[in-house]
Amino acid sequence: MSKEYFLKVCCISSPEEALLALEHGADFLGLVGPMPSGPGILSLEEISQIVRDIPAEAKTVLLTSSSDVSAIITDYNQVQTKAIQLVRELAVSDLAAVRAALPDVILLAVVHVEDASAIERAKSYEQSADYILLDSGKPTAGILGGTGNTHDWSVSKRIVEEVEIPVLLAGGLNAENVKDALDGVNPYGVDLCSGVRTDGHLDPDKLIDFVAQL
Repeated sequence: MSKEYFLKVCCISSPEEALLALEHGADFLGLVGPMPSGPGILSLEEISQIVRDIPAEAKTVLLTSSSDVSAIITDYNQVQTKAIQLVRELAVSDLAAVRAALPDVILLAVVHVEDASAIERAKSYEQSADYILLDSGKPTAGILGGTGNTHDWSVSKRIVEEVEIPVLLAGGLNAENVKDALDGVNPYGVDLCSGVRTDGHLDPDKLIDFVAQL
């Protein structure tokens, strides 16, 4: 029997894209809030409208680049998604504070894999996050994801082996390389944006091809 992988389709820009992603098996829908870089950025008002316009049970995810706990909570309260993806690498105490304030909200803690130091960062988030999401951003350069680039999957593999909560792999995934990523890293699931888009729009053919590889 083949293994089923968890799928997060990110950079959703409209209710139509959300429904397309759900139709093809997306478990999470990523909605990118205001941030300094990356594709698919929406205002909080736009995100809130998409959440209202799609089925209530859809697992929507607010991507926030804020590192201020009160701002994260305020933004979440405006959009009322099912989950929050914390794109910046928060202090462990700040992540715990978000967890305490929003106990029923799913938290995805992003770890940008620049080198082996990512392993300890990922392990430090285990107690407060529901998922670890491994991405290819470079926070020191203000790049917080959506790069379309892969990273060192050998580090990601070690994180999957050493972390006790589910790990999602992101960064430059597409239909051509996802099988190698799954074989090499063995994540709980994957997250993608640019790999299933054409001219900035969610491409149903690319999405179908990608899902077939899962």
